[in-house]
Amino acid sequence: MEEVKVDISGDMNVPLTGTKSQFDFASLNQWQKLPSPMEILQLVRKSIRPWSEFINTSNFKTAASMQRLTARFVRNLDYFKSNYIFVFIVLMIYCLITSPLILLVLVAVAVASHKIRQLQASVSIFGHQLNTSHQIMAINIASLPILFLVGAGSALFWTLGASCFVISLHAFFYNIDAIVTEDTEGFLAEVV
Repeated sequence: MEEVKVDISGDMNVPLTGTKSQFDFASLNQWQKLPSPMEILQLVRKSIRPWSEFINTSNFKTAASMQRLTARFVRNLDYFKSNYIFVFIVLMIYCLITSPLILLVLVAVAVASHKIRQLQASVSIFGHQLNTSHQIMAINIASLPILFLVGAGSALFWTLGASCFVISLHAFFYNIDAIVTEDTEGFLAEVV
């Protein structure tokens, strides 16, 4: 048996050590630029399709082939996306109404956030000044374990599962070709 020699010499760049990443409270300002739930709701409301068109039972048909089925699914998701978001929101509201503990925690967090916003007082924790938005963010983060304990995780997954099921059924069986042709699709996109 012959002995094989492999050259393993070379230069190695060692990363610098001693640089620890520290949490910077100033980086929390980027989270303030996210749209509020009411702004998201207004955007969804502007691009919602007519409900009579969405629920029209005469347009529910099976597809002839698997290719048409997948194309129909994608087109329906694109065309009715605001309606589908609204279906998710309605199912989430239903889930909150039927889960009083989750609703109680959310109301308590909303009241606490409202009180903090009314006071407009800065708080100093460990030498860092927390303004109003940081305090509200801390209240929301502190409520996450409580929400988990009262079952918000299972409610969220139930809502996601039910929404995916209902939306998928609608998107697979709704014949979008009956209402949207290739010529009018571009026109409808411009109007909305």
